Amino acid sequence: MLKQRLQQKLLQKLSPQQIQMIKLLEIPAVQLEQRIKKELEENPVLEEGADEQSDQDQDQELEETADQDQEEFALEDYMEDDEIPSYKLNAQNYSKDDKQEEIPFSGGSSFSEHLSEQMGLRKLDEKQELLGEYIIGNIDEDGYLRRELEAISDDLAFTFGMETSYEQLHEVLMIIQDFDPPGVGARSLQECLMLQLEREGFEDPEEEIAHKILKFHFSEFTNKHYDKIINRLSIKEEQLKEALDVIIRLNPKPGGAYGDTQSKTFHQIVPDFILELNNGELELYLNSSNVPELRLSRTYTEMLESYNANKKNASRENKDAVTFVKQKLDSAKWFIDAIRQRQNTLLLTMEAILQYQAEYFQDGEEVLLRPMILKDIADMTGLDISTISRVVNSKYIQTHFGIFPLKYFFSEGLQTDSGEEVSTREIKKILQDFIQNEDKRKPLTDDKLAVILKEKGYQIARRTVAKYREQLNVPVARLRKEL
Repeated sequence: MLKQRLQQKLLQKLSPQQIQMIKLLEIPAVQLEQRIKKELEENPVLEEGADEQSDQDQDQELEETADQDQEEFALEDYMEDDEIPSYKLNAQNYSKDDKQEEIPFSGGSSFSEHLSEQMGLRKLDEKQELLGEYIIGNIDEDGYLRRELEAISDDLAFTFGMETSYEQLHEVLMIIQDFDPPGVGARSLQECLMLQLEREGFEDPEEEIAHKILKFHFSEFTNKHYDKIINRLSIKEEQLKEALDVIIRLNPKPGGAYGDTQSKTFHQIVPDFILELNNGELELYLNSSNVPELRLSRTYTEMLESYNANKKNASRENKDAVTFVKQKLDSAKWFIDAIRQRQNTLLLTMEAILQYQAEYFQDGEEVLLRPMILKDIADMTGLDISTISRVVNSKYIQTHFGIFPLKYFFSEGLQTDSGEEVSTREIKKILQDFIQNEDKRKPLTDDKLAVILKEKGYQIARRTVAKYREQLNVPVARLRKEL
């Protein structure tokens, strides 16, 4: 029996401007330059270069405009009230005299950019495009989606007020998993290998057996329980060997394959920040050497002024032209504001990181890095965690001791028996040292490693040891054993 009912929902829909702002915040300096060039090409009202007007002239012009008829198309409609007149017509991206310089840094084109470009070739609606960008933003450098779709759905609901279902996210994820490199967007090693094998097809007997192993006997495969696989699939040892050869040639890290020196295009990456140490004082600048200054075209703003002065005699053609200019001025003013907001948000976030890790940034000693998570910086800046995540993603800083991705400075922490807080990076280093120096005929199990760490004052569970070991790409003890 069908039932009708009324239901109220409070939803916040993202405007196209909000979506563009999110994208501007995520992209690094090099892509920002390309984005600005694209906007300059598409919007004739937006120009490159510093405004030649003096502040006094601009103040006088604004006062005259304010006295005009306040009907539509008044110039001040497009210009935000601000005490700094130069901000009304241009945006000088944050810099420090002529200190910005292009810092050569060899690196491949962004993996997420590579995926986003492929998504642009698909016919997606606005919501699917946003979901796709968000999923891509959560894919790690190895090509895996490490987060559950339910968690991503919660993020979208709490952060953007966007209600989306598991099915909608899964549908977009299936599209991304069809991108190159094969296996991208997988949520596990098993899914990654299966995606690659299914892309290739498995018409040959050994490929069909390989698919059955991955789908139904993956645990036995990873633990090298080959006898069980032979018995359960009723195959011969030679058939197993051929199937394993098929699996071995698959790539367990599709993202890493994309970043291989054989396949990536080298270019210069401009770090988003420059940090200098002068007389013991840290000085931080946004590196905006390749980000042009922007202004509104005087030609088009004067067109509006002329229209306001002769509004009664304006023809229909003039009104249509002014409507077009108004739309472009709105877009240009928004873009200038968005660039400034992006730069301010980046600088605010990096300054908080510097403050939190002040001791480390003096000389770059890794042992001085404090445990730090996104929430720590979000609390310091008053920004949302998702905003901090976007700032950190794909951004670099040039320091007096090297160039680093911002993600490098983040790690979780735990307390020792003495109450001292240490970072997980330090724990992983200790684990790595133990494993490197172990007796290879009797390698240390996760249980034994946990006991050793506890003896040294680190209260860590075995499952946590196993997680850290996997993050270090170290196999289990029995696979490290040497005869």
